[in-house]
Amino acid sequence: MQNKGAVVTLTIIITLLCVYYLSFTFVSRNIQQDAVDYATGESGVVNLNKKQNYLDSVWNLPVYNLFGIEYTYREVKDTELSRGLDLQGGMHVTLEVSPVDIIKGLSGNSVDPDFNEAIKEARLKQRSSQARFSTLFLESYKNITQKPLADIFATAANRGRVSRGDSDDKVMDFLNKEIEDAIDRSFIILRTRIDQFGTSQPNIQRLQGTGRIQIEIPGADNPERVRKLLQGVAKLEFWEVTELSDINNSLVAINNLLVNEQKSAMSLGDTTDEATNTPSISGDLGEALSGETDSTLNELDSALAGAETDSTTGQLDSLNSQVSPLFALTKAQGGLIYDVRDTAIIGQIIRRKEVKDLLPRTVKPLWEVKPTINEQTGEELLQLFFVNVGRGGKALLSGEVITDARQELDQFSRPAVSMQMNAQGTRVWRKITAAAANKNPRGRIAIVLDNLVYSAPSVNGEIPNGNSQISGNFTLEEAKDLANILKAGSLPAPTRIVEEGIVGPTLGKIAQSQGIISIVSGLAIVVLFMLAYYAKGGLVANIALVFNIFFILGILAQFNAALTLPGIAGIVLTIGMSIDANVLIFERIREELRNGVKLREAITTGYKKAFSSILDANITTLLTAIILFVLGQGPIKGFAITLMIGIVCSFFSAVYITRVIIEWMVGRNDNAKVSFTTPLSRGLLREMNFNFMAKRKIAYIFSAILITVGMTLTFTQGLNLGVDFQGGRSYIVNFQNPVVATTMRNALSESFENAGTEVKNFGGNNTVKVTTSYLVNDESDGADDKVKDAMIQGIETFTGQKYVANDSKVDDSHFTISGSSKVGATIADDIKDASLEAGIFSIIAIFLYILIRFRKWQFSTGAIVALLHDAAVVFSAFAIASLFGIKFEIDQVFVAAILTIIGYSINDTVVVFDRIREYLNLGTSTDKISIFNHAINSTLNRTLMTSLTTLIVVLVLFLFGGEVLRGFSFALLVGIVVGTYSSVFIASPIVVDLDKRSK
Repeated sequence: MQNKGAVVTLTIIITLLCVYYLSFTFVSRNIQQDAVDYATGESGVVNLNKKQNYLDSVWNLPVYNLFGIEYTYREVKDTELSRGLDLQGGMHVTLEVSPVDIIKGLSGNSVDPDFNEAIKEARLKQRSSQARFSTLFLESYKNITQKPLADIFATAANRGRVSRGDSDDKVMDFLNKEIEDAIDRSFIILRTRIDQFGTSQPNIQRLQGTGRIQIEIPGADNPERVRKLLQGVAKLEFWEVTELSDINNSLVAINNLLVNEQKSAMSLGDTTDEATNTPSISGDLGEALSGETDSTLNELDSALAGAETDSTTGQLDSLNSQVSPLFALTKAQGGLIYDVRDTAIIGQIIRRKEVKDLLPRTVKPLWEVKPTINEQTGEELLQLFFVNVGRGGKALLSGEVITDARQELDQFSRPAVSMQMNAQGTRVWRKITAAAANKNPRGRIAIVLDNLVYSAPSVNGEIPNGNSQISGNFTLEEAKDLANILKAGSLPAPTRIVEEGIVGPTLGKIAQSQGIISIVSGLAIVVLFMLAYYAKGGLVANIALVFNIFFILGILAQFNAALTLPGIAGIVLTIGMSIDANVLIFERIREELRNGVKLREAITTGYKKAFSSILDANITTLLTAIILFVLGQGPIKGFAITLMIGIVCSFFSAVYITRVIIEWMVGRNDNAKVSFTTPLSRGLLREMNFNFMAKRKIAYIFSAILITVGMTLTFTQGLNLGVDFQGGRSYIVNFQNPVVATTMRNALSESFENAGTEVKNFGGNNTVKVTTSYLVNDESDGADDKVKDAMIQGIETFTGQKYVANDSKVDDSHFTISGSSKVGATIADDIKDASLEAGIFSIIAIFLYILIRFRKWQFSTGAIVALLHDAAVVFSAFAIASLFGIKFEIDQVFVAAILTIIGYSINDTVVVFDRIREYLNLGTSTDKISIFNHAINSTLNRTLMTSLTTLIVVLVLFLFGGEVLRGFSFALLVGIVVGTYSSVFIASPIVVDLDKRSK
């Protein structure tokens, strides 16, 4: 084998990288266990607030030292292999920024009847269209009137951006830019807001081209608070900055209070801060304060009084040197600067009542929105400002007065921000800036959004005309963001929740344990099977399989991807599919050995002949995984990522790592005791000579009957569409005792005003899943509450039990809701369209690849017909199963299953086609039917072995993977069987028949 050294080197490098990235996961798990131990009371119940306080207290502290490099807990969490919401519980939300309100706002809330009719018509069109709302609005407006758009949007607020003579195209460019800016602004605001969840690792991303923002908040246990936080209107305000010298006495008093508390705590040996219920970080404070308290306070006093030194010195230099008084500070104009690692502790201190009482009532502390990097030390620093709120607590100005803001360059060609105000704002702004400019030193005005300071520029002089420029050390991106934020007051961009999912912590733990059982069971069965069938060759394949799984987990951690339940399904599937390459290789080696070839040559020839089949099979499966990733949403992306990584890792480990190990075991000895055969496999499936082609018409008829029956049932009784595809709301409801789902459905239908309702058992008779289309077109929070209340009332009436919010308190007289989801009608249509596109693109991609590789359209057509056949049979199996009372939902996970089946089936078909091509190229016979039969018989051993191992693994997933993956694994069970069948009885015979017709 050539390049053996490169393979060994690459394997070592990948292994070390995986060890490095996975080490953060183990550190994170240990810290979380420490938090649980700390928060567990004598009764054994974990105090969740206490646990979160513990994690917050170490959030910015070093917790992991690797080769002399210290990592904070936040950095550890950013690098660990995180778990998806379905494995740990939490909340998933998709928000849509309303372009309607933006367009109305840009029109100055025009009352023009044609304009408002066009808005109304465009909203109706949007329900069944994928086009941008602005495009639909333009179409509707032109259908209603011939008046130019400039008549609507050439307002005083838009002066300089839209004029009366502008064309409709130019006005539309303006509207589209403002809508995009509004979406970006909402994204920035939401990203800042969800950072309040600290150690829960929230995730936020823009869904490009949709105007939607997707947010995941693991561990969120108060959905109502999350909804209010995400949908609250952004509040932009201008406040006067209070200088430190103005509150000098208050700061010194607070410092004295904290120093005395620390001295008392140390003298009593207490290591816990009772006020915050968090571990103290006092460390060697006793030694630090011993005999030096007065001098330290004198230095602090000097700093606060405005001394020219930039920072305090001595023992109070930094909280990270194990000293915890509030004003161990670096001094800055208008505020105090802290290391980001200390801000959690500082936040706890300034929220204490006794500390608030020492500050003037007219002063309010506010944090800077994001940290700055110290170029010399690399530290992240965050500034704490104090603003003057006056006696009434009213801001100097609010954001509604800003008519425009944009990024530009100042006189020194540095990024800056300009903003314009309306007449009312201009008058007030003139007074504010005049008063600030006359101060010594010059006053500063803080620009505050959601109680976070985005900028606090000094006022150089009175600004009489309302046109201001904010300059400073901005980057171009920061200037653009600030300009966008300044529009938040005058041009609000309301967001509405169009999709929502809540997974309770109990449901997450169950899913996690089911996933672990699936992986371990599947791996154990495959390992035993390979040993029993291929002897030492099976041992080598098992070693490669372990490398494969280890690489998948390590690379997922490296890419900062979350491991989800569908992702675990991808790993389990990879376990079965990764064996395929080794089975192909070992069967080729066994063929060569049976032909009398020596061991070393047989190994070389086996790997060489199997390579093209393995490559083609992996590329076709990879194509479907890529399409699934590009077009899929939510959990489907997690499955696609895992599958893509698994395909690449299994190819490398099965083709290269196994060969290095086998060649090392054999060495230069053709008589080495390396066997690929056991007594079980020695005579099994050898020298078979079935005439498959003669049975092709029978197979055609059988498939046609099965598909006809299934499709008839599908059209007569309809598909059991999940919430993903039809919209609506679903809830997972837990009871202490078994309940009859069909009887409950009748009771709930009345509560839901006879809207479409389904109730079915979910993972056991004690749990039901309630799905309803009641108020499906009403996506407001009020509708959410109304649907939930109607369901609770209906269940309480039906069972006589009461609802409790805490799932740990379920008993005979109570029930609880452990999970829920909501999909709006619009996003449901988008998901259906994306799923259809994924299927079509997969078919096209596979057709083109097979055409390029095999250079005959008959092979491409045969493969595509077999794939469509497999998909139709799976649909039919779902319809037939429903006749026996077994109903599986058609949802996004089902689409993932169909595309996986397409990938698996084409994998099988390509292997058969590859052998057919090999025999055709030999030119030993012109009898196509004989060649095809011989090719299928020679690959039958591999086909059945691969199908059997994959089938066993998927069966484990079906039995232990949980209710969420039940439909997915059932589809795969049917798909594997029918995929094996179609590669033999459909794909190859179709090629033969098409070839005859073409001639």
